[in-house]
Amino acid sequence: MTSAFADLQPAPPDSILGLAEAFRADPRPGKISLASGVYVDERGITPVLETVSEAEQRILDAQTTKLYKPIVGDPAYTGAVRDLLFGADHPLLAADRVQTLHAPGGTGALRVAADLLHRLRPMTTVWLSTPTWPNHPQVFAASDLQTRAYSYLHPATGGLDLAALLGSLVDASPGDVVVLHGCCHNPSGVDPSPEQWADLATVMAERRLLPLVDFAYQGFGDGLREDATGLLAVAARCEELLVASSFSKNFALYSERVGALSIVGADAHAAEVLMSHAKSVVRALYSNPPAHGGEVVATVLLDSGLRARWETEVAGMRDRINGNRQRFVEGLRAAGVPFDPTPLLRQRGMFSLLDMDTAQVARLREESAIYLVGAGRVNVAGLTSANIEPVCSAIAGVMLRG
Repeated sequence: MTSAFADLQPAPPDSILGLAEAFRADPRPGKISLASGVYVDERGITPVLETVSEAEQRILDAQTTKLYKPIVGDPAYTGAVRDLLFGADHPLLAADRVQTLHAPGGTGALRVAADLLHRLRPMTTVWLSTPTWPNHPQVFAASDLQTRAYSYLHPATGGLDLAALLGSLVDASPGDVVVLHGCCHNPSGVDPSPEQWADLATVMAERRLLPLVDFAYQGFGDGLREDATGLLAVAARCEELLVASSFSKNFALYSERVGALSIVGADAHAAEVLMSHAKSVVRALYSNPPAHGGEVVATVLLDSGLRARWETEVAGMRDRINGNRQRFVEGLRAAGVPFDPTPLLRQRGMFSLLDMDTAQVARLREESAIYLVGAGRVNVAGLTSANIEPVCSAIAGVMLRG
C-alpha cells in the first residue's frame, strides 16, 4: 500500500525551537544557550516560584473535580487578568468594556485573535514591527491574514525610530491591525517612551487602526504597573483594542500554557458581542482552556499575602535581568567589541539584538557552541557568572573578524 504522504518533504525547523533541539543534541560540554526565550537563574535553571508551589499545594488539597472550565475560563482567573492588565479601578472595567478569555499561552491568545480577525475582517492587513518575534508572521499566516511590516529601529542609533514607524503606517487602511509589543520588545529590547506611546496611540486612533498589544513580559521591564504604560496609553485613546497576555514569564509557568485574550469594545454591548464570536473560535480550536495554570495564577493574584510575595519574586527576576544587562555591557566593552554597547543599558526585558549577521551567528555556534537566534538576539537572562566572560570574548572575536 502506498502512503498518502509518500512524497512529503520535512518541514523546515522552527527558527527558535529548532535551535533548542540542536542545542540539546550538541555533545560539547561547554555549550551555552542564549537562544530560548525563557528565564533562568544563576544556576542556569528555570525555577518554580515559591508562590506557585504554595498555590499548587492549596489547589491540590482542595480539588474535588476535573470538570471542564467554562469556554472563556474561570471568572476568578479572567477577572484577575483584567485587574493586572489595566488596574482594578480602571474606567474600562467599571464600564464593562473589557471581556477576557483564558487561552493556552500567549501564542494561543494570538491565534484566537487571528482567527477572530479572519472571521470578522478577512481582508484586514496585520502590521508587524521590523524586527519582531519570529512566530508572529506564522501565527497570522495560519489564519490566512495578510501581513506587512512597519519600521521600528533607527539604523544608526538602534533606538526606536518613531518617525519611520508612523511613516510606515501611512499606508495602513482604517481597520487594519497593528501588533504592538506592550513592553520588553522581542527581539530588540527597545520600547517606546511614555511620550512616544502617547503619540503612537493618538495616530492609531486618528487613523482608526486596531491595536493588538502582545503583552508577554509584564513585570520584566521596569515594574508591573510601569510596564503597562503603553497599554494604558493605547486604551485611553483607541476605542477598540485586543490584548494577548501571558503568564509564562512572570509566573515561570512555561509548561502550563497560561495566557489570555482581552477584548476592549466601544461599549459593554460591543465587547460582549465580540466575545461571543471569540467563543465560537475557541470552540473550534480547543473547546475549553487548560485548568491548572489558570488556577495557580488566580490563587496567587487573589490572595494578598501570596500576591505580595509573588511581586517580590518578579522583582527579583527583573533585577537579575537588569544586572545581567549591566554586566553584559561591561563584558562586551572589556572584550573590545567593535561597537559601543552602552545603548543596551536602555533596553528592557530578556532580549537584546546585536548587530550581527547570520554568518557570524552561525560561526559563534559552530566554533564556540554559543547559541543565539537569527541575526544576534541574545537572551540576557541566560548569562551567568560562569559563562558571561566566554560569551563576550567569543562575540567580540566573531565580530572583529567580520
